[in-house]
Amino acid sequence: MSWKEKLSDTRGGLRNLNGAIPDAARAFGGLGKAVKEGGVLDFKTKEFIALGISVAVRCEPCISLHVDSLVKAGATREELADVLAMTIQMGGGPSMMYAAKALECYDELTG
Repeated sequence: MSWKEKLSDTRGGLRNLNGAIPDAARAFGGLGKAVKEGGVLDFKTKEFIALGISVAVRCEPCISLHVDSLVKAGATREELADVLAMTIQMGGGPSMMYAAKALECYDELTG
């Protein structure tokens, strides 16, 4: 399955879940909006942090969502690779395997 298909499936699954738990989904969405719009770090930096955590906890759906957000925010492949290097340094071998997935996702979404 391609990363574009995985991204579409992830969004579809989230829409389904949001319909089942609308109050919780709205609350979680509000938290996301608050942390992405508030504070001193810019949106792209926050998305890089989210990507690093996604790789470290091995969440492919999270990787696809955050790489997509980073592509839309204008992140370069070099910036993404630098963040992935730091993630690997902190997370070791398992993070290296998921960092490869994140870079593959970026290449497909920008290709």
